[in-house]
Amino acid sequence: MPGTDDSAHVPSSSQRISEWVAQQLLDRIARGELVPGERLPGERQLAEQLHVSRVSVRAALQKLKTQGFLTAVQGGGTRVVSSAGVMDGALTTMVRSTHQNLCDLVEIRMALESWAARRAAERATQEQIDTIGRILAAMSETNRDGGRAADDMDFHVAVAQASGSPVYLHLLSTIRDILGNMVEMKHTEPFMENHEALMIEHHRAIHQAIARRDPDAAANAVTAHLGWILARYRTMTDEPAAQASTPPSPDDAGV
Repeated sequence: MPGTDDSAHVPSSSQRISEWVAQQLLDRIARGELVPGERLPGERQLAEQLHVSRVSVRAALQKLKTQGFLTAVQGGGTRVVSSAGVMDGALTTMVRSTHQNLCDLVEIRMALESWAARRAAERATQEQIDTIGRILAAMSETNRDGGRAADDMDFHVAVAQASGSPVYLHLLSTIRDILGNMVEMKHTEPFMENHEALMIEHHRAIHQAIARRDPDAAANAVTAHLGWILARYRTMTDEPAAQASTPPSPDDAGV
């Protein structure tokens, strides 16, 4: 793995090699080097990286599968477990049960994603900032109407990765499917009503704030974006929302 130097460490005399290998892999997950859903290198490659036998690697992988950190991939291989699954399905059912639950989720996203954007402005590498910019450029293409929902989701995942928080990445994976549904809804009529340009402006403000290392502006830009989404949800069901008919510009949020 790039940026990993597990070979510099060796197991203690009282530690079984397979246990040490398992700990090295857990450390990679904790550092965000292995993210939910990511496929691990093969046994041979891991054995070479860690300078241990394939038998030790195989035992370590089996232990982590038993503990619920890893799962087998159909056709061979292993990947990091995503926390989605049952929890995500239950949350989807709950959110669909009442409109207020949907609005609650947007407000929770506002708190979490503004924190992530703030962290990204503080810690993102230039490569991560460039990745966010490339996704934004794809969103901005006039012929991307059919792919903007996927680009939008990729944008928020890229900001999460730029935050440098494995905990947040795992939280995001837990609600990944329902977030995907929300993003798809956001890019359909009558929700948008010709507001695509404003949506891109919101995302551009987030990217620019992260790029210039301005944590407050990044957090405020996310708040402006999701605040507008919340207002639209409420407007569509005739629920009261402050200034719902006039979407806020990211500039109004201090960006």
